[in-house]
Amino acid sequence: MPMKGRFPVRRTLRYLSQGDVVFKSAVKVMTVNYNTAGELSEGARKFVFFNIPQIQYKNPWVQIMLFKNMTPSPFLRFYLDNGEQVLVDVEDKTNKEITAHIKKILGKSKETLEKEEKERKKLSHPATFGPKKYHLRECMCEIEGQVPCPAFVPLPKEMRGKYKAAMKNEASA
Repeated sequence: MPMKGRFPVRRTLRYLSQGDVVFKSAVKVMTVNYNTAGELSEGARKFVFFNIPQIQYKNPWVQIMLFKNMTPSPFLRFYLDNGEQVLVDVEDKTNKEITAHIKKILGKSKETLEKEEKERKKLSHPATFGPKKYHLRECMCEIEGQVPCPAFVPLPKEMRGKYKAAMKNEASA
């Protein structure tokens, strides 16, 4: 992929995955109100430019709206699933301070992220079989290269116990 455009590094997978803000599941919409000029919105502009792509990548279920030049002072507003709104003032803050504050009030804790990652790894382990609710596969026959399930495709006669026993009796008789 050619590196074209303004700051193409922002679109690389490595840069996007470095974001450390993962919102709680209650967050549904995030709005950013900022101005394109003025010192008060400098941190908000940098936040939008550098950190919003990372937040979008880490939180695909959250709708993010940007409102430019509609307010005298920059702020963020979060809409939660229970109808509650959280307002964050970002006037005279740097983009790193904004990110840290958002992570503190609406982000998942490290323990929660580690627990979810452990559960995801446990669920996705290829050697586990069982109900689809808990495992990736219900039966060994779902793996490519294995013998198909006898429920769907009949086994060859040589692999059936009755046939083997009959052949053994026939040979001994």
